[in-house]
Amino acid sequence: MRNLLLTPPIAFSIILLTAGLVSFCFSKLSFKGKKQSEESGEAYACGEDLYDHMAQPDYSNFFPFAFFFTLAHVGTLIIVTIPLETIKSFNMAVVYIIGIIVGLSILFRK
Repeated sequence: MRNLLLTPPIAFSIILLTAGLVSFCFSKLSFKGKKQSEESGEAYACGEDLYDHMAQPDYSNFFPFAFFFTLAHVGTLIIVTIPLETIKSFNMAVVYIIGIIVGLSILFRK
């Protein structure tokens, strides 16, 4: 019987029903306002009525940072997890190191 309860579909169903029951119980205890204002359905814009003049985000500095993060962290993760027992794996690490150097040289050229 215990093994049957630990199967993924049964365990998921038990957790889903428990979460639904807890959510239903807390919805009865939650605070409900007396009436809704007219603006409650609108998006919050820091008290601004006009959306035309609001600041537009600039992602020009984000992409080089994301590229550097990918090269530094993912490249390091791949290099560290390559086993050093064979020459083929050492060659693979060298290829990754060369790729990281080329990527960083492209990133930092100006």
